[in-house]
Amino acid sequence: MRREPPRTIADYAPLVFPALMLIVFFVIPFSTMIAVSFFQRDQAGFYTPTFTLDNYERFLSAFFGGVLGFSIMLAVLVAVVCVAVAFPFTYLLARSSRRVQTVWLVAILSVLSLSEVIIGFAWSTLFSRTAGITNLLVAVGLMSEPQALLPGFGAVLTGMVYQALPYTILVLYPALVRLDPTLLEAARTLGASPARAFLNVVVPALRNTIVATLIMVFVFALGSYLLPQLLGRPQHWTLSVLITDQAIYQSNMPFAAAMAVFLVLMSLALVGLTLMIGGRREASA
Repeated sequence: MRREPPRTIADYAPLVFPALMLIVFFVIPFSTMIAVSFFQRDQAGFYTPTFTLDNYERFLSAFFGGVLGFSIMLAVLVAVVCVAVAFPFTYLLARSSRRVQTVWLVAILSVLSLSEVIIGFAWSTLFSRTAGITNLLVAVGLMSEPQALLPGFGAVLTGMVYQALPYTILVLYPALVRLDPTLLEAARTLGASPARAFLNVVVPALRNTIVATLIMVFVFALGSYLLPQLLGRPQHWTLSVLITDQAIYQSNMPFAAAMAVFLVLMSLALVGLTLMIGGRREASA
């Protein structure tokens, strides 16, 4: 079926309400944030509406550049680990019976009901010295005494992967369910092992889906706020944490707005890249 283009003004009526919501809840706040990012902070903790580039120049300093680099590196690691774990799991889930799929999907959806605060405190308990998983390692003789696994980079990465993994599975699931099973049957007929057929047939066939999922998880992890604070040290804080620190505790709203503008623009660019990849996939299909 081909989508008919709008012919009259009335055909655009369904777009009025979404357009109004987009303008009210995104365009106006984002435009205000851009304007504030060029203002000058005064000594009283407020700001004056003057045009200056000092906020962006400060953001490009070595310290904040290092925080940005760490945030990007952490988001990339979370995206890669999530896709590496979720892709084979979702592939096996899609090949399971309908009842097994239903049970697993209900369990995954139940994880989404947990807030970031609950996830952070749950993992902080598991990584603690008194009630953590190291006590089990001591019980089986793998460790001599329990140790605390947090705060640290590994704890932050684990918590963020746990939070993003259900979203990754749910994004990959429709594509893997629609995958033509005859492709794998043909590969097996030609002598390929299950692992080789998976790597040489399934992965290339869903290349665009994998890339789009990586970008989606990257954008999701880039805005993480609570988990780096609960599970990591100050050197493990992401750019979102520093934005809140500058806006609330340092009363430097223009500088916080400048960092937020950069973060939003990066997220929008990656979302646009995802849409472009999806459009190419539909065109090729």
